[in-house]
Amino acid sequence: MRRLGSVQQKIPCVFLTEVREEPSRKRDCQHFQIVATENVNPLALESNIDCALATEKLDGTCCYVTTYNGFTWNVEDDFKSVPDSWISAHRVQHENGHPVPDEHGHIPGWVPVENTNKQYCWHASVVNYEEGLALVLRPHPEDEDLLEIVSVPLSELMEQTLELIGTNVNGNPYGLGSKKHPVHVLAPHGILRVRNAPPVEYQQLYSWFQESHEGRVEGIVWHCNDGTLIKVHRHHLGLKWPTADTFLNSRPIVVHVDGARYNSEALTDPPKNLFSILSSLNGQHFNSIQGIQFEH
Repeated sequence: MRRLGSVQQKIPCVFLTEVREEPSRKRDCQHFQIVATENVNPLALESNIDCALATEKLDGTCCYVTTYNGFTWNVEDDFKSVPDSWISAHRVQHENGHPVPDEHGHIPGWVPVENTNKQYCWHASVVNYEEGLALVLRPHPEDEDLLEIVSVPLSELMEQTLELIGTNVNGNPYGLGSKKHPVHVLAPHGILRVRNAPPVEYQQLYSWFQESHEGRVEGIVWHCNDGTLIKVHRHHLGLKWPTADTFLNSRPIVVHVDGARYNSEALTDPPKNLFSILSSLNGQHFNSIQGIQFEH
């Protein structure tokens, strides 16, 4: 069975960083912050970042689609306990059958998203396991400037990682939905290309985030040809996030969620799930994802 899993993914910063003992610009309860120096991370240079694909970093939570087979793992006593269904993320090294922590002491991994677990209810809202579908945000295949929300077979997302964004994720910096009508979608990593990306140089990146229309994003993730991912956050450069008007919300969007599968639910008042609600908007265009309006 194809399942959706959730985890926090660790990606190195494009610049070498240092810790400062002052309140974080990203987390209210964190009394220190990680800031970038002007020195490019050697890992980025080794991975030839100048030839990498620059993409928008979305502010959400990382997910992974794979076949769920009930894999069981026993972590050593000196690490945080994990659910029996936990599986390690790709690139985690193993020794003698046990996962090895990275240089920061982390062992990233995935846990399956279950419909019955309230902790993952918003993850579950974007997946219809009976139909094998997921709600995905991506550029329209015929117009890169136009976004679309579309129902995609989970089989097409196998072994991919995606970002869950929406009403109840990370303070909803994109203003999606409302308390009455929460909206969540999955965006495949690397799908939102940064056109005319700035060179990997501190001052030029700082100016791009400050002055460019396309720079009103949480950050950039570079996808290097050797498979390495490198990132930079606005807050690494001492800049505020979220911005008043994010770049994501400047892009028009169309809904392509076929209502045929959900007619029985679409007739209820209110509809039972997000698939049913969006199917009632099938084919409609909006000025932005924030501007999607529901009749119910």
